[in-house]
Amino acid sequence: MRCKTMLFAMALCLAAAGATGAEAAEARHFSFAYDQPHTTAYGIAADTFANKLEELSHGTLVIDQFPGAQLGQEPQVLQKLRTGDIDFAITSTANSATVQPESGVFSIHFVFRSEDHLKKALTDPAVVAAFREMMNSKVEGARTLALGTMGFRDIYSKREIHRLEDLKNVKVRVQATATEDTMFPAYGAQTIHMPFGDVYTSLQTGVVEAAENGINVYQMNKHYEVAPIMSLTEHEANNNVVWVSDKVWNSLSDEQKGWVQAAADEVGRTMPAKALDLEHQSMVRLEKSASSSSRTSTNRVL
Repeated sequence: MRCKTMLFAMALCLAAAGATGAEAAEARHFSFAYDQPHTTAYGIAADTFANKLEELSHGTLVIDQFPGAQLGQEPQVLQKLRTGDIDFAITSTANSATVQPESGVFSIHFVFRSEDHLKKALTDPAVVAAFREMMNSKVEGARTLALGTMGFRDIYSKREIHRLEDLKNVKVRVQATATEDTMFPAYGAQTIHMPFGDVYTSLQTGVVEAAENGINVYQMNKHYEVAPIMSLTEHEANNNVVWVSDKVWNSLSDEQKGWVQAAADEVGRTMPAKALDLEHQSMVRLEKSASSSSRTSTNRVL
């Protein structure tokens, strides 16, 4: 009787081990790439997506994050998405114009009147649906899942910008899109393209005289060390797109696609408010730094 009991217990243990192994084998890991530090709103978006997807899939779909341009700058990430070498990513709508020019509509200057207007637009189901249809009907190899934002973009350099005329003949690093190359020259500026990772050194050496990005990005990448004056132009919304490669999307069941889309929807619903709060926190830190040092300052302009 004792022998039978021991054999039965061993069988249960083996069965449990087999079930655990099967569950582990079912878990799929996916790469999620972005070119900013995890401490920026891109990290907020990636965390939100990863946590929601793991919850909905009961741990069977797992996101592995690659922040800080580990898998390339945004133009390279977009190409790798389309070839299936990256699974998920978040990029700016401006850089997304390299694969679908019409996404540059979100980069037109002074379209959004305020933070509230920006949040309302990006969480409007009709706006999101129209953007996804525009992108997914034309882009090959990848599809968009949701819209997000990091707030507004501002201009920073070693000089103050108080009016449009102050940009005349200034060499400004911009994202390589037709929209940027139309808007900034209209102010008299000279546009220069380069990967985001080269901006710090280029500002330091004078290859460019100014750059533009969000407050949190400016702070987290320490661009204030080489461009200590940020002019709060709020000329452009720093909007984003959550992507999935077609290779991954086509490999998912209908139920899994539903989980992925729901996780992306969660990003679209919550990222704008959290990102704008992050911008406000960074502004407080920069202003505190400016009050104790002459190296960094911010000014409201235009």
